[in-house]
Amino acid sequence: MSTFGQYQPGSSPLHRLPAGVKLVALAVSIALMAVWVQTPADLAVAALGVAALVAAAGLRPRALTAQLRPVLWVVAVIFGFQLLFTDWRRALVVCGILLLSVVLAAVVTVTTRVTAMLAALTALMRPLGRVGFPVDQLALALALTLRTIPLMIDTVRQVEEARRARGLRFSPRIVLAPVITAALDTADGFAEALTARGLD
Repeated sequence: MSTFGQYQPGSSPLHRLPAGVKLVALAVSIALMAVWVQTPADLAVAALGVAALVAAAGLRPRALTAQLRPVLWVVAVIFGFQLLFTDWRRALVVCGILLLSVVLAAVVTVTTRVTAMLAALTALMRPLGRVGFPVDQLALALALTLRTIPLMIDTVRQVEEARRARGLRFSPRIVLAPVITAALDTADGFAEALTARGLD
């Protein structure tokens, strides 16, 4: 199973913080980075702060690498576009903020149980239920999304391993078709399970 979002038991101060506090702090930290980090020097300071949090959480290098690997190609594409339309400094800042945001999210996910995060999100959104916001349905959707992400990552890995084992070249038909089929099968399975429990 992929290590994406996998909780790692521990006794660090970050492990002991309430899930709601960590989620709010995550959102605030990302927003502050987007506003405050404007130069490579600012980015270096932010990176030192994030590195301190990683050390405090006891996040293993292998787990951190697993968190970053899926977004590296996205960052590479964004870096290329930024180079075309701005300059290397802006490209470095934008992509650095993106990577640091992923690392911060990794710190939260490895120090917080999924059930605790969902409970905190549901509690934070509960006041919106008074104006008709479907809080419980959204919480269920988030739970299913969190479960689906590692499943899809594993599917991509298995398809890629099968392609290499057969000595086939990469092509959208060979790689994407099995992944899309698996995604649709997973969605059908979730839909059937929800319908069997009387949920739309």
